[in-house]
Amino acid sequence: MKDLPTRRLLLVHAHPDDESITNGATMARYAAGGARVTLVTCTLGEEGEVIPPDLAHLVADRDDTLGEHRIGELAAAMKELGVTDHRFLGGPGRYRDSGMMGLDQNRREGAFWNTPVDDAAPDLVEVIRSVRPQVMVTYDPQGGYGHPDHIQAHRVAMRAAELAGERAFRRDLGEPWTIDKIYWTRVPRSVAEEGFARLRSAGADFPGTAAVDDIPGVVDDAEITAAIDGTAYADRKAAAMRAHATQIAVDGPFFALSNDLGQPIFATEYYQLAVGEPGVPRGRREDDLFAGIPGAQGPSAAAGSAEVSA
Repeated sequence: MKDLPTRRLLLVHAHPDDESITNGATMARYAAGGARVTLVTCTLGEEGEVIPPDLAHLVADRDDTLGEHRIGELAAAMKELGVTDHRFLGGPGRYRDSGMMGLDQNRREGAFWNTPVDDAAPDLVEVIRSVRPQVMVTYDPQGGYGHPDHIQAHRVAMRAAELAGERAFRRDLGEPWTIDKIYWTRVPRSVAEEGFARLRSAGADFPGTAAVDDIPGVVDDAEITAAIDGTAYADRKAAAMRAHATQIAVDGPFFALSNDLGQPIFATEYYQLAVGEPGVPRGRREDDLFAGIPGAQGPSAAAGSAEVSA
């Protein structure tokens, strides 16, 4: 595979906008450093709410064209982040947004949540075997905050990673490939609390303020194994979030979703290593997701690790 870039990062997300909110700075940093960054989005986000009043007609119970619109928003966001390889699982519209947990949409035919994991996983196996990433990023088993599509994205990603390395599985999907490291996206509690303190001090123009535990993936600091400093790419992350205009309102270093509750934008993004070997000594945090992977060092891997702290 001599034509592949030295470093290859795959991210698996549920809906357009999840990637920019959660991993936008990481994606921009690695793309700028020459890594191949591949984003797989599992649904079009058809069941989302819409913030701008003039676009309210796009929603599912009116024109039901929000998914098509969000394809364009995602493309614009990826341009801001410098990511050129972005795809939808199984192709655009293959799996429908399932809505929030407990809604009738969860059981709709074609809904991502209503699709057996082993039916959806081969679509991602094909991507893995083609791109051959050393690192994959996705959600934790709870999907960060319990949304059915986030939980399903986790399940499909983890199952596909397993199947992609099995020599006997679907050789028509490409040659087997084993991912070295899999990370779950996280936010350390101390960082979330500090971010909300900044939000309250700044008096950002939102009707209310979200709670720390409303942020997907908030965990105790000790669970964090990697911190990716994306400060140099904070403006790109904010621009990518603005591109998702139906879903996100950005006010400086803060944002709100359709609930109008302000949240901080994090320029440093945090992860928990779920599969693979850490690239730094025990008790330290990686500052590069490729740390310790033979042949995968590069411009973004200069320092290697940092002391464990928020």
